[in-house]
Amino acid sequence: MVTMASSTSVVLAALFANGAIAILKFGGYLLTGSPAMLSETYHSISDTGNQIFLLVGIKYGAQEATRSHPFGHGKAQFFYSLLVSIMLFGIAGWESAHHGYDALTHGGVHRASEDVTLLGQPLDPVYVNYAVLLGAIAFESYALWKAYQGISRQMDEHGWTSLREAFRKTSDVTTLTALTEDTIALAGAGIALFGIYLTRTTGNPMYDAGSALLIGIMLMGFAVALAWQNKRLILGESLPKEDEDELRRIVADWDGVTELIDLRTVYFGAEELLLTADVAFDPALDAETIDERITALERALQDHDDQIQKVYIEPET
Repeated sequence: MVTMASSTSVVLAALFANGAIAILKFGGYLLTGSPAMLSETYHSISDTGNQIFLLVGIKYGAQEATRSHPFGHGKAQFFYSLLVSIMLFGIAGWESAHHGYDALTHGGVHRASEDVTLLGQPLDPVYVNYAVLLGAIAFESYALWKAYQGISRQMDEHGWTSLREAFRKTSDVTTLTALTEDTIALAGAGIALFGIYLTRTTGNPMYDAGSALLIGIMLMGFAVALAWQNKRLILGESLPKEDEDELRRIVADWDGVTELIDLRTVYFGAEELLLTADVAFDPALDAETIDERITALERALQDHDDQIQKVYIEPET
């Protein structure tokens, strides 16, 4: 499936970026003791673990349907994406905010290391932080670009006009989660860089500590939004009303249909829809003709929206 391949590519790009960045950020923290760098280390470690969860969700969700899971395992992606939002909140967000708040309330304690040497020349450790964060911005920009390409393909396919609409309507929570993570990772690196620079320039460690607190609050906010998005899909959300209304019109206007009694849709996986309908047919039609009309109608519905994987139409006469 194209969507799954795209999601995997997006997640692998983010995994590579976050794994490398986490190591570099931790090295920067050890050299400078910067609260913002520690917050960013928590952030990147959490993001790396999150990408592994998302890959597990993609692989598990791709398993074939079984007797015990007759509609497949597609909702596994929703579950693992929910775990990601919890990790983003509990590990990265809470720890970052707690560390930043602790640094602020204790006067912005900031342990500066002695100068290190590079090729025999003294090097101020703060420049290590600058280099690491600028590298992080470059890596995260690449990962964000990959995630944006993934969501852009969905926007073009479904006619969504804004990222806000895509965030609200998409069922591909893996790409959505990667896009959200990469966005806040890029913002977090920028905030940390600015806070460390201000502390270095002014000599006031509060800027560094404050940036750590701000990063934590931002992470927790996005984590709550992600959790909400996954909740709606785990609980079994339908298509948006305007999209479902188009399907209703197709059924109601179909040749031989006298009344659409009921129509329901529900996601059972990423971009995998189940559609059921109770339809009244012209009493003059015989069983064979009704069966042919139903087969043609099912095909038309799937052609209209390729997310529809299962269609069950119950004829009423």
